[in-house]
Amino acid sequence: MGKFKRVLLKLSGESLMGQQQYGIDRDRLTDYANEIKEAVALGSQIGIVIGGGNIFRGLSGAANGFDRVKGDQMGMLATVINSLALSSALQAIGVKTRVLTAIRMEPVGEFYAKEKAIESLEKGEVVILSAGTGNPYFTTDTGSSLRGIEIEADVMLKGTRVDGIYSADPEKDPTATKFDEITYDEVYNRGLKIMDLTATTMCKENNLPIMVFDMDTPGNLLKLLKGEKIGTLVHN
Repeated sequence: MGKFKRVLLKLSGESLMGQQQYGIDRDRLTDYANEIKEAVALGSQIGIVIGGGNIFRGLSGAANGFDRVKGDQMGMLATVINSLALSSALQAIGVKTRVLTAIRMEPVGEFYAKEKAIESLEKGEVVILSAGTGNPYFTTDTGSSLRGIEIEADVMLKGTRVDGIYSADPEKDPTATKFDEITYDEVYNRGLKIMDLTATTMCKENNLPIMVFDMDTPGNLLKLLKGEKIGTLVHN
C-alpha cells in the first residue's frame, strides 16, 4: 500500500496533446494509462478529473465571442471526450474504470453520485469524474477540488508540466526558487496561481492538501504515492 489510500488525480487537457497542437496524442495517453495502472497495482484508490483545454476551453471561447454559458458547456463536453479516451486506454491494458458525468448523458457515462464513486473506488476501479461540476463559471480545477472533497480523498495530486511550485515563472526568471511545501496562506499572499481562487479556497477550507508535480516524467506518480519527496505540497 502506498502513502495515500485514496487520491484525486487532476490532469490537464493540454498535457494530452503531447507534441501536437490540438487533440489527443496517442503516446501520451498510453503513458498516462500505464502510470495509472502502476498506481492501482500499488493499492491506491484513484479518482481522476481531466480538463478539456486540448479540445475546447470555455474562457477562450467567451473571449472569441461565444456566450460564456454555452462556451463552458462545450468545455464540459470536451472533458467527457478526454475521459472516455482515458477510460478506453486504461481498459485496453486491463484496468477497470467507471466514467461518471456531472451532466446526464447515459449511455456515454453514468450520472455522478458520491456513493457510486466511492463504491467503485473501494472495488479497485479507476473512477473518472467528467463534465466538471456540471455548472458554467466553474473550472475543472474547482471540479477536482469539489470531487476530491466529496470522495474523501487523502490528497489531490495536480499533474502538470512543471516539477512543482516556484516563486516566479522559472522559464522567465532564472532566480525563481522551488518550494518543497507551502501553506495556502502563503499561496494567497504571494499571488501564486496554482489553481483558481475558488478551487484553492475549497481545498483550504476543507483541509484537502494538494501535491503539484510533473506528470509527464515517467514514474513520478508512483514515486509520489510511495511517499518520495517530489513536487510541492500545499497545505494549511
